[in-house]
Parts: sequence; C-alpha cells; structure tokens
Amino acid sequence: MPSQMRPSSRLHWASTFIAIAYSHSYTYTVLMKNITLSVDENILAAVRRHAAEHNSTVNALVREYLTNLAAHDDRAKRARARLRQLSAQSQGRLGRKTWTREDLHER
Repeated sequence: MPSQMRPSSRLHWASTFIAIAYSHSYTYTVLMKNITLSVDENILAAVRRHAAEHNSTVNALVREYLTNLAAHDDRAKRARARLRQLSAQSQGRLGRKTWTREDLHER
C-alpha cells in the first residue's frame, strides 16, 4: 500500500484486501480419466451450439450425461435388490396351479 494515499483510500484498499483474503476458495484435486470420442461433425456442431447457449461445454455435457447414466444404473440395481428383499420377507405364498393355458385362452 503506497504511503502517499489519502486515509480514505488507504481504508478502501485495506478493506478490499481483507475481503479478498477472506473470500479465498479452497481447491481440491479430483482424478478424472480422459476419453476420446468419435462423433459425426454435424452432431458435434449442434452439441457445441447447445452447450454455448447453456453456458456449458461439450465436455461438461458428456460428463453430466455419463454421471446420470451411472447413477440411474445404480438406482436400478438398488431397486432390484430391495424388491428381492421384500419378496423374501413377504408372507404371501403361491398355491398350486389349477388352470391350464387353454383355460386361460378359452373364448
């Protein structure tokens, strides 16, 4: 801070410095794999336009899609496991089959 600054300017400079010092954001490292994709140039051009219109990037759109796909598969896997668990806990039991296929399709 220069010594020839007016007191009000020095105060502004000091408060700005403190605001910047306290607004520091912390960074962390996330390991990600790079992948290479082959995409038709017309599709890529359309996706680039879409990304630009939504203040995003093609990379971010692909990452979001893949993340959602993995999450969906994980939810489906958990749902199937829960269904098997509920089925095993159920008190309901199947009785004997007393009908034939022909009985069901008889008109």
